[in-house]
Formats: sequence, C-alpha cells, structure tokens
Amino acid sequence: MSPHAVTNPEANSDTDAPQADARERLLDAAEALIYAGGIHATGVDAIVRAAGAARKSFYTYFESKNALVAAALARRDERWMRWFVAGTLAHGRTPQARLAGMFDVLREWFASEGFHGCAFLNAAGEIASPDDPVRVVSREHKARLLDFVCEQSDAWAASVGADRRTAARLARQWLILIDGAIGVALVSGDADAALDARAAGRSLLAALAPKSGSDFQNRSPSRAPSRRAAQRKEQDHE
Repeated sequence: MSPHAVTNPEANSDTDAPQADARERLLDAAEALIYAGGIHATGVDAIVRAAGAARKSFYTYFESKNALVAAALARRDERWMRWFVAGTLAHGRTPQARLAGMFDVLREWFASEGFHGCAFLNAAGEIASPDDPVRVVSREHKARLLDFVCEQSDAWAASVGADRRTAARLARQWLILIDGAIGVALVSGDADAALDARAAGRSLLAALAPKSGSDFQNRSPSRAPSRRAAQRKEQDHE
C-alpha cells in the first residue's frame, strides 16, 4: 500500500494540522457537518463556528454555501479515491481478486464509526439543478470511480479472453453493485451488505466470462451406430 494512502476515508489529514488557515478550517468543518447532517440542515453560521473562523472569512474564500460544499467535496473526492484505490490494489494481484477486494475495502468503511453513506450521492440528492457545482463534483467523482473500475474490468477481460464491450458492461454493472452496497449498508446499518454485493459480483464475473470452446466443441461426440443397428435400418427401408 502506498505510504501516502489514507487508511480511512473519514480520517481527514487536513484537520490534524494545528495551524491550518481559515479556508482549510472552513472546508474541514463543512465536510464534517454536512456529511453528518446534510446540506440544507447545516447553516453557514454553524460552519463558521465549527471552523473557529470569522464570518467575513467565509465570504473572502467562497461566494456561497454551495461553493464551499463543492470545494469540500472535491477535496474529499481526492482523499476517498486515494483510499479506495490503495485498498483495492492491496487486496490481490489478479484482476478478479482486485474486483472482489473492492467490497472488502468497502466493508471496512461500512463498519467504521463515521460512516454515513456516500457523501456524493447524499449531496446530489439535496440539489435540484444538474448544473449546480455540488452536482457537478458528484458526477465527476462517480466518473473517476468508474474509470478505476474500468481499468480493473479491462484487465479482467484480457485475462479471460473477453472483449472490450464485455469489459465496459462489467464496469458499469460493478459501479451499480458498489453504490448499491453503500446504500444498503447506510439504510440497514449492516456492513455485510458489502459481502452480498461481492457474492453478486462473482456471479456476474462467471456469467460474463467466455465459455471454453464453442457449443459444438463442448457437446459429447456422438457414437457411431453399431453394425446391427445399421443392418436394421437398411431392412426398414426395403
């Protein structure tokens, strides 16, 4: 695992800096409060108080609350992806092991005390306009996640002899398994949702893997008719 990898996506390294400037403190506070309570339920005053900053400093760095939220999410995206990629690569040397290992990484997150679901899905669900910076950052995060899953899917396809179209299909469906597991874990409180998703993923890999040989090659060769059967057939046609 990379020495710079984050062991927990909720462990914000920037928060640990005692002399963090006002902008960083505002970002830290916004991410923590909004991830726990939501965008609409978190006011600017609460963010400013938690950051130990002056309200004037908020408007020095950000034109609106949504601009602050988008900046906090962009920073979280970097940290989350660094954590997820490092954890996935540490779970196996083969593409199939890495794909399955994604759900082991997720389970560790689901079982952590600070887990409140996907911050990007949560935030996007509160914003109506698809052009809002919060929705834009959320889409970019999912695109980055899909790109990483595509890399692993392409490697899996190459290892089993599947085509690129199958690999792309696998990646899209794998992303749905990831987000589905996150949603179920959040609602149910059951970290083992990751294991159910992993089992479904393995079934998907088995279904998409090319079968060895054609159907004709896989059929058992037909036995040649016996001499007696051949003679009987000739008599039937006389």
